[in-house]
Parts: sequence; C-alpha cells; structure tokens
Amino acid sequence: MTSTRTNRKPLIKQSRAAFFFLLPTGLILSLFVFWPIINSFWLSLHQWSLLEPDRPFIGLSNYMKLMQDERFWNSVRNTAYFTVGSVPLGIICSLLLALLCNLTLKGMSFFKAIYFLPVISSFAVLSIIWSFLMDPDIGLLSYYLHLIGFSVTGWLRDTTWAMPIVILIAIWKNVGFNMVIFMAGLQGISVSLYEAAKIDGANTFQKFWHITLPSLRHTTLFVIIISLIASFQVFDQVFVMTHGGPLFSTETIVYYIYHQGFELLDMGYASSAAWILFIFVFLITLTQLKLFNYNETD
Repeated sequence: MTSTRTNRKPLIKQSRAAFFFLLPTGLILSLFVFWPIINSFWLSLHQWSLLEPDRPFIGLSNYMKLMQDERFWNSVRNTAYFTVGSVPLGIICSLLLALLCNLTLKGMSFFKAIYFLPVISSFAVLSIIWSFLMDPDIGLLSYYLHLIGFSVTGWLRDTTWAMPIVILIAIWKNVGFNMVIFMAGLQGISVSLYEAAKIDGANTFQKFWHITLPSLRHTTLFVIIISLIASFQVFDQVFVMTHGGPLFSTETIVYYIYHQGFELLDMGYASSAAWILFIFVFLITLTQLKLFNYNETD
C-alpha cells in the first residue's frame, strides 16, 4: 500500500506541473475563443442593434428569418460556387507544383520561394494590386491584353466574370501553402517503391498512379479539409475587390455576416448567420474526418 502511494507521488507532481503550464493557454482560449463562441450563440437569440441599448429575447426568430432570407441563401450559393471552383483546382495545381519542385533540378529552391511568396503576403494588399492590374481603364494587365487584340471589359464589374476572377486569385494566393504540405508528403514516400516499380517496367504515369497518389492519401485528405474550411470563410478578397458585387454575385456568407453586423449593426441577426456557417463547416469537417478514419483502417 505504501509503495503504491510512493509511486503515485511523481505522477501527481507531473500532473500539477502540466496543469500550471497549461493554465495560461487555457485562460487565453477561454477568454478569446470559447467565451465569444458561447456569447455569440446567446446574442443570436436576441434582437440587438448596436444603436439600441435593449436586447429583447426573441428565441429562434433570427434563425427563422434567416431561413427565409433570399440574400442569405444567395451568399450560400456563392460560397458553394467559390468552394467548388477553388478547392479541386487549387489542390491539383498544388500537387503538380509539389511534383515539379520535388525534382532535383538546378535553381529549384528559387522557384519554391517564388511559389510560396504569395502565401506570406497580405491578402488585402494582393487584392488591391490585382484590382489595379485588372482595372479596364488604368490596369497594366488590361492594357497589354488590349494591345494583343483582346476585348477588355471590367471583369470585376461583370456578374459572369467577377467570381471566377476571385477564385483564380485565391488559388494563386494559397497554392504555395498546399504545395509545401504535398512536398512534405512526397518526402515521406520510400524511394525503394519507385525502384521496385522501375524494375517491374512501370512508366512515369504508372508510378504516379499506383505509388504516389496512394501514398499521399492522408496528405490529400488533410489538404482537402483545410481547403474546404478556408473556402467557406472567404472574405478578404471579396471585401477589397468587389464588396460583394456586382449585384451580390460575389457576396459570400462571411461577407454577408459582416454586412449585417458591422454595416447594418444588427449583431443578433449576424450572430445567427455565423452559427449557420459554423454548422456548415462542422458538418463538412466531420464528414472529412470520418472519411479519414475510414482510410486509416482501410
């Protein structure tokens, strides 16, 4: 009995030390993450404008109003459009760049830095630069396209082209980050697998299809998860480049939340839209994690 208590003493001391080390982080998370989440749900059950001191409790009225709001559902469709357009193409481009940068060629380190440079740059600044480049009146890109015979229009002022332009710029901005993740996955593939495939007479495509892709399965799933979450939270480039226009064709869910909360000052209604977004992201992430667990035991 005495020996058991003696063995527990070091464990208790370690637990206490771990608790005190985790306490500052726990306090920060509680204050700046968990409490705002709980408070936002409480706000969503109230009618609260920043211009009025009263916050009458209205239950689920904000959510019921949201379900009938056509502009909200338009932002959901735009967000889905952005997700479908940016995630698959972005992942394919990232994988191709990772395969290219994984080659042992002279000067490849320079190209890796070039591809990753947009990732560490501010999205707001890059959006401003691209807005000037594509301006039909003063933009350099528009000017040179006009010189070679292309008909230049205001792409960001066109309901057909505004969202594709936003998607392409988002892919260009984030492709370097996913490329680095894929490169890390490629480094983990054993060279002996490729040597064995070469001995068996496999060509380059067969090596890629039967060795590279299956070996990158978990890496790809991780990239898909973070890309989907990021796509549902798109805001910066929409805010800077289009302000949700033209005719709400690029208004995403996060921009709609911003519009309701900080332009119309209806914090209760904005909080309800934010919780709907949280549910969307949670369900998508849960589905991806289940798929990941399935592949772990497959």
